[in-house]
Amino acid sequence: MNDLAWIETAITAARPQAIGALLRYFRDLDAAEEAFQEACLRALRNWPRNGPPRDPAAWLILVGRNAGVDAVRKSSRQTELPDEAQLSDLEDAEAGVAERLDAADYRDDILRLLFVCCHPDLPATQQIALALRIVSGLSVRQIARAFLVGESAMEQRITRAKGRIAKADVPFEAPGPVERAERVGAVAAMIYLVFNEGYSAGPAAQDDRAGLAAEAIRLSRLLLRLYPAEPEIMGLTALLLLQHARAAARYDDQGEGVLLEDQDRNLWNRPMIAEGLALIDKAMRHRRPGPYQIQAAIAALHARAATPADTDWPHIAALYGALERMQPSPVITLNRAVAVSKVQGAEAALSLVEPLEGRLSAYFHFHGLRGHLLTQLGRTEDARAAFGQAIALANTPAEAAHIRARLDALARPEV
Repeated sequence: MNDLAWIETAITAARPQAIGALLRYFRDLDAAEEAFQEACLRALRNWPRNGPPRDPAAWLILVGRNAGVDAVRKSSRQTELPDEAQLSDLEDAEAGVAERLDAADYRDDILRLLFVCCHPDLPATQQIALALRIVSGLSVRQIARAFLVGESAMEQRITRAKGRIAKADVPFEAPGPVERAERVGAVAAMIYLVFNEGYSAGPAAQDDRAGLAAEAIRLSRLLLRLYPAEPEIMGLTALLLLQHARAAARYDDQGEGVLLEDQDRNLWNRPMIAEGLALIDKAMRHRRPGPYQIQAAIAALHARAATPADTDWPHIAALYGALERMQPSPVITLNRAVAVSKVQGAEAALSLVEPLEGRLSAYFHFHGLRGHLLTQLGRTEDARAAFGQAIALANTPAEAAHIRARLDALARPEV
């Protein structure tokens, strides 16, 4: 086997398992990462010549562990390094290790790794950066470009995160049931934040940040393998798939955003939608609803509509109501108002929107929706003022251009 692309794929897939096991062994993130990097270098030398190992993760763990031990011995000058040939000839040793590293071991190691990255002492930005570096293996340069910060600043962010974890004396034994239940929500939230960083990137930043959405989906699938019967993890994965399936239709050729109702649905990724729909249907059968499941169910109703006119707005409004009761938030109320406007009209929707002004006065979408509803009610001057505030708060040129188009429409006599 000398297909380097296959080797890269195998190493990427094995990374969470290998890093997790090495972290348990060395109890230090830097040591585990350095041991894994050395194992990858030896894989690139040996696999093309000797063929792929039966279990790439087991091979990388064994070689990484030996390399890490050698590094400690070398730095302490206790013994000489063993001969390279002794480390490279792993055929018999690998078989034994592969049999001992069963699925349960992998589960605990990966959970530990994800839980360490989502340590409660870390701010969300550091959790994301650390997870992308340690679990996903993205370079500091890639992460810095994705978050639109300098490489040195991102390096400092990751270093601070590792320092906090070291000072917190994080336990390295297999996480127990209570800890898993408490922390899996943090892991899921971290994955969702990673996805949103990529999903919210405008077209100008797609090359740098769009890959984060795909990486979040990979991490969510990994978490789903660890929790195959957890409906909220099914819901999270379904939500990411259903949202990402619309990526090709979200911007036009000029880079301006395209509203959901105006998107070319032929550009939606149908296999991805089918996977997301199957997952949310399976999750709902457990009858243990949660926020991710409800959001995925809303996305599923949009995905199932062949045309905008086919959208089941009453059902969407009801789902937003359930989500609002579960997680009270002015942004969720704002989203419910959109659905209510489709079902009960602009007046009913505006009655939901107006009380939110104190909490959402600095939120672009609040003023944009309010202006739209006021336009429908014929309150042109109030709508003009709302649109003006929205333009001032626009996060991207595309958002500002969209609102300007609505202002231009207000100036036409037929409006």
